[in-house]
Amino acid sequence: MDTLHHHHHRPTPPPSSSSTSMAKRPCSSSSSQNPRLPPHFSQMDHLLHSFLSFPDSSPPISLDLSFDRLLDSSPSDADQSILIDRAHRLGCLLLRAANRSARKRASIHNSVAWVLPPDLTIKVFSMLDSQSLCYAAATCSMFNKCAMDPLCYANIDLTTIVPKVNNAVVSTMIQRAGKSLQSLKLGIVPGPTGSPGSCQPLVYTIRNSGDVSSFSWNEKRTRQGKESSILTRSCLYPLSGDNGATGILLRRLHLYNIERMDNASLCVALAACPSLLDLEIVGLHVELRQTLMSVSSHCRFIERLFFESSKTGRDDSLKSPTCFELVNNCPNLSSLSLRGFKLHDNKVRILVKGFRKLEYADFSTSYSITGTFLRNLGNGGGGSLLEVLILRDCMHLKEMEVARFLTAVIAGDFKFLKHLDISNREGLASEGDWYQRSYNSSLIPLQQVLEVRPDICLLAEFPSEGCFLDIDHMIDSDINSELSLPFQQSGQTSDGALVTSSLESSYNSDQGSGNEEYQDSGFVIYEESSDEVDFLIV
Repeated sequence: MDTLHHHHHRPTPPPSSSSTSMAKRPCSSSSSQNPRLPPHFSQMDHLLHSFLSFPDSSPPISLDLSFDRLLDSSPSDADQSILIDRAHRLGCLLLRAANRSARKRASIHNSVAWVLPPDLTIKVFSMLDSQSLCYAAATCSMFNKCAMDPLCYANIDLTTIVPKVNNAVVSTMIQRAGKSLQSLKLGIVPGPTGSPGSCQPLVYTIRNSGDVSSFSWNEKRTRQGKESSILTRSCLYPLSGDNGATGILLRRLHLYNIERMDNASLCVALAACPSLLDLEIVGLHVELRQTLMSVSSHCRFIERLFFESSKTGRDDSLKSPTCFELVNNCPNLSSLSLRGFKLHDNKVRILVKGFRKLEYADFSTSYSITGTFLRNLGNGGGGSLLEVLILRDCMHLKEMEVARFLTAVIAGDFKFLKHLDISNREGLASEGDWYQRSYNSSLIPLQQVLEVRPDICLLAEFPSEGCFLDIDHMIDSDINSELSLPFQQSGQTSDGALVTSSLESSYNSDQGSGNEEYQDSGFVIYEESSDEVDFLIV
C-alpha cells in the first residue's frame, strides 16, 4: 500500500515532443490568432494579410535584406533570375489590384456623394466639350459609365491648335456617338474664330507656323503600333459606317486645314450626311466645283455654307451650271461664304439672286469680282433680304460699282442690310484701269449712307494714298509655294502711314468683268504618302 501510495504521488513526467506538438496544433491556426478574418480565407489570403500587416515603421532595409537572403539561398543564377522576375510580376499584380480597389471604392463613394441621377449626369456631360468629357470619364468608373452614353458624343469638337488628333481618336468618338451624332468639328484652327463680319483668314499649315516650332512633322508615338498625330483623307470614313446610319442625322460638319483630305474622300463623307445644315470647310485641298456639286446632290437641306480656299485666288473651277444646280437643289441656304476663290460677277450674281432666303454673303479675297453683280440686286427676289455683305480685299472691286450700290442703299433698297464691308488693303480699282487704285474716293457716298441709314455698320478701311505697294512688284513676288499661309506684314512709312503688303499675291492681269467661262483648271490634288497607314478602330 505504501509503495502504491508512493507511486501514486510520483511526479508526472513531462509530455513528449509529439504530445506537445499535438496539443498546440489547434492553436497554431491563423483563424485563432486573427479572429477577425473569415474562416473561408484561403492560404493566399492569410499570406497576403500577414504581408500587409507589417508595420509602416519597420525599416525598409529589412525587406531588402530578407530578399537578399532569399536570393543567396537559391542554388543557381538561373533560379535567382526566376525569383527576381516573380517578384516583379507579383509586385505589379499587387499594385494593379490596389489601384483597381481604390477606383472601386472611389466609385462607390461618388455614387453616394454625387447628387445627380445617371440620366441628369449624362445630360450634364453632353454639354461638355470633347476634351472635358474625356477628363470626366477618367475620373471614376461611375463617371466613365455615364460618359460612354451616345448622347455625350452628339457634338464632337476635336479641333486643336497643333496636330494631336489622329484617325483612331475620330473613329472612336464617332462610334461612341452612333446615330446620336449631330455635330462634328475636326482639324487645326490657328486661333479663335472671328465674329460675323470678320475676314480673319483661317487657312493654316504647320510647315510655316511659328507657333509650333517644337513640333516635329514626322513625330510619331507608339500605341497599338505607330500612329501619326495627323488626320488623313480617311478620317471621315466612319460617317459611312453601319450602312450610313452614323452620318444620317449629322447637322453640322466643320473641317479645318486637313491637308491630306482630297475631293473623293470629302464627297464620300458628304454623301453620308443627307441632313447636313451647316458645312464649314477651311484650308482643304479640294476643288470648289466638285465640292458644290456634292453639296447640291447630297445636302439639299443645307442652310449655311462656309468655304475658304487653301490657295487664295487660284481656284477658278466654278462653272455657271454648278451655280444653277446649287441654287435649285438647296433652296434653304441663308448664309453663303466663298472666300479666296477666283469668282466672277456673273456666277456670284446667279448665287446671290438665286437663293431667295440669303441673308449673309461673304466673298472676301475673291479675285475677279468687280462689283457688277451688285446692280439692281435689291429690286426684289434674291439679294433683297441681305443683312450682311462682305467684300473685303476683293482686288478687282471697282469704286464706281461700290458707289452705285451705296446710292441704291440711300434710295431705299436693301432695307434689311445691317453690315457692309468694302475695305481693301490695296484700295479700290478705278473704273478704267484696275492698276489705278482709289484710296479715298469722292464717288463713294459714305457719309450720306451713315446719315440715311445709321443702323448700318459700314466698314470702308483703305490705306493712305501713296502707301500702295507697286502692283508689278506684287505680281512678281513669290506665289509658287504650294502650302503658303496668307498673312499681312505691316510697317511704318516716313509720314507714319501704315503700309500693308500681301505675301500671298496671285493677282493676274485679268481686267475684264470676269464673265468668261474658262477651261477646267488643273487643280492639284495632294495624295497621301505611300508609307502612310490609317489606324481605324473596328
